[in-house]
Amino acid sequence: METNTKTQVGSYLTFVLASELYAVHVKNVLNIVELTKITKVPRTPEYMLGIINLRGMVLPVVDARKKFGMPETEITTNTCILVIEVTVLNKNLLVGLMVDGVKEVVEIDASQVKEPPSVGFGNNNRFINGVYNDAAGQFIMILDMEEVFSTEEVVALSNHTENVEQQAE
Repeated sequence: METNTKTQVGSYLTFVLASELYAVHVKNVLNIVELTKITKVPRTPEYMLGIINLRGMVLPVVDARKKFGMPETEITTNTCILVIEVTVLNKNLLVGLMVDGVKEVVEIDASQVKEPPSVGFGNNNRFINGVYNDAAGQFIMILDMEEVFSTEEVVALSNHTENVEQQAE
């Protein structure tokens, strides 16, 4: 298989969803916060859990399991929120991504990253930059956060957040 040229060489934060490992480039991760009370926002997509107060800022929170079509699970002490920065339409937006747990930061060499398999993924693999097989033999899906949160979704989340912030003023 060919190496995916979209993947950057560097540091990636790995996290767990349904016993599987995923990675996001550290440039996209601003913070990791403990799970806190999430306020529901009416008329949002099913995967949007709601909003939290992050140091005075309203942060929309997305359930990564629901976003990726995985079954729900119990919230544990490892469940946390990754504060992710995505750039859409030349605008930087912050989104919280609830995950089952954070693993570690790993260095991944782009030459070791393979194309994601096309079997069973269809168009849904557009948000996967590649697959990396770590030293323990476990596959790590490397995510493209700009693709995970498509333009329409991020604009919708941003609009909901702005509406909530305006109502709070």
